[in-house]
Amino acid sequence: MKKIYLLALAIGAFTLSANAQIIEDDIESYSLGPLFEDHWSSWSGAPGPDNAVVTDAFAQSGSQSVFIGGDGVQDALLLLGNQTTGTYELTFFMYIPTDKTGYINFQGATENGGAGAGGNGVFNSGNITFNLDGMNPGIVEDIDADGTVYNTYSYPQNFWFEVKFLFDLSALTYTLSIDGVDGAPVAFGADATVGGIDFFSIDANNEYYVDDVLFVDAAAGVDDFSASKFSVYPNPVQDILNIKSASSVDNVVVYDILGKVVLQENPGKISPAINMSNLPSGAYMVQVTIDNATKTVKVIK
Repeated sequence: MKKIYLLALAIGAFTLSANAQIIEDDIESYSLGPLFEDHWSSWSGAPGPDNAVVTDAFAQSGSQSVFIGGDGVQDALLLLGNQTTGTYELTFFMYIPTDKTGYINFQGATENGGAGAGGNGVFNSGNITFNLDGMNPGIVEDIDADGTVYNTYSYPQNFWFEVKFLFDLSALTYTLSIDGVDGAPVAFGADATVGGIDFFSIDANNEYYVDDVLFVDAAAGVDDFSASKFSVYPNPVQDILNIKSASSVDNVVVYDILGKVVLQENPGKISPAINMSNLPSGAYMVQVTIDNATKTVKVIK
């Protein structure tokens, strides 16, 4: 649900594992259709038309992702456990088709699996808009309902890109990063809780996809998850597939839809480029290995 500025309001569960991982979700374990299970809920806190939808239209990895369309009703919540102490990092990947819009916000304390404050929501961030009103393609704005613009970013249309939040519950700030670019820290807007992320259908032009969600205790370190910290582009690809990574990529194996290995390389460097020009058009699974951890993404040529 979009944050609406009201002066009166303006004045006014998960267990950590030893390796710091709280959520790692590639969306592959769910059936296609409405999603209301595990850490995926909705503004209403109940199954219904505001739920996210699992689709196989696009995927950053595997074959499925979460879809938020343009019906103005979908209002999905990714529940983060109402954390009140510590430092946490949330990353996920988004895909927004050319000229389409998108919207998310960061919620404080949730209630009964739905929006907090009696269903009104607890808005700890501004309205994080992608191509606001269809007038700013490729532009992200974190803007409060009173018009204050906290940060502005750019994103690639028609490609998967990384969205990252760093939540600091000591300083009560969040730092939003879009496609590898950090914004300035922003103070929590309402309470001192990391409750969830709201994925809302902001208008009829809204269309975006979410994949590969990772939520970790940043204070304990996130190095164990380096295999999840990469993206591939362009997708679809014509000749050169770029792998954007923070660590050295050890091995890349490309499989066709029959599971046959059609290309294999051992780059041994950060952010390598893979030449797929000799492969025929079609769907491929690209398996990337970083620091002995492996992850597979679907690529169209």
